[in-house]
Amino acid sequence: MCDKRLCACEKKKKSTSAPLFMSPDDERVKALEEAYSKFATTDSGSLLKKHLSQSVFDKLKSRMTSSGSTLMDVIQSGLANPDSGVGLYAPDQQAYDVFADLFDPVIEEYHGDFKREDVHPELDWGSPEELGDLDPDGKYVISTRIRCARSVDGYPLNPTMTAAHYQELEQKVRAALETLEGELKGTYYPLVAMDKETQQQLIDDHFLFKEGDRFLEAANANRFWPTGRGIFFNEAKTFLVWCNEEDHMRLISMEKGGNLSSVYARLVKAVSEVEKRLKFSRHTRLGFLTFCPTNLGTTIRASVHARFPKVSQDFTKFEEIANMYNLQIRGTRGEHSESEGGVYDISNKRRLGLTEREVVFEMRNGVLELIKHEKQLEEQNS
Repeated sequence: MCDKRLCACEKKKKSTSAPLFMSPDDERVKALEEAYSKFATTDSGSLLKKHLSQSVFDKLKSRMTSSGSTLMDVIQSGLANPDSGVGLYAPDQQAYDVFADLFDPVIEEYHGDFKREDVHPELDWGSPEELGDLDPDGKYVISTRIRCARSVDGYPLNPTMTAAHYQELEQKVRAALETLEGELKGTYYPLVAMDKETQQQLIDDHFLFKEGDRFLEAANANRFWPTGRGIFFNEAKTFLVWCNEEDHMRLISMEKGGNLSSVYARLVKAVSEVEKRLKFSRHTRLGFLTFCPTNLGTTIRASVHARFPKVSQDFTKFEEIANMYNLQIRGTRGEHSESEGGVYDISNKRRLGLTEREVVFEMRNGVLELIKHEKQLEEQNS
């Protein structure tokens, strides 16, 4: 039985049947060549800059997906934002195959050695009860949050969606969510009908996404805003769904404190219930499909907002511990933000090549190790 590696028959099929693709017109190719020539002289530490060599560029510049996406659509955010960490997005699902010569090495490096012949494992939630509470005394962990992304089968990804796509998809998502019962029961709020004051309050409370992200804007992912966008949440605001932000759906479970078992159990229940109502896009090798290659596979981002004032004073050591457990350190307002008052957002970095259970355990073990070091420093200074 095949697990992570492709079986012989899959390898043979993969090597003898290259992805079908079309070709863009000469004008689009010329514009792409000019943009790449300029980018080649730009100082950038992105994975795009590292892996888009001249030979890879020459191979891919004349390819186009059946939805009309070219290499420019894949790399335009990274071209406009040299400070990107990654710098590329999938404008449609087929892009991962048509532009695999660029996506695959980026995916391999980001997700920790997930090679071209590797296959993402089947879904395995594991048992939420085994995770426990990260901080029973409530001294370090302020809140715990786990989200996963899902793309709905039959709809393109953000840059190639029409206004009609956004509206139709929103109605399907809304209809599915409004049938949820028990703890998950809640209300859907479309952005087009939400006043600015309410929007800002939900953003400040870390519940709602916001417009204006320059990386998504450059990737052409904010078109028709706020058409088709909205948020669903239950009465306790412990379960939320973002509709048509970066991905078709972001399902989020969250609560105050460090009870990882409780948060994870709610997410597992929610995703399982929604999947009975909507079919999700899944790639035979890359798992659940997402707009950004960093979210492929399980698509899970398990995180805590936690206080690490002493460990973070030596930020090199802080990052060293985080890297041991493949964790990412962010500010309290998400990616590209700063820490506030010694509080950090700590999450798993890898989502591909591991099961859902393994991903959440990676975050759990790393956070427990950071808490251990914080306690040791407290004792030394007492």
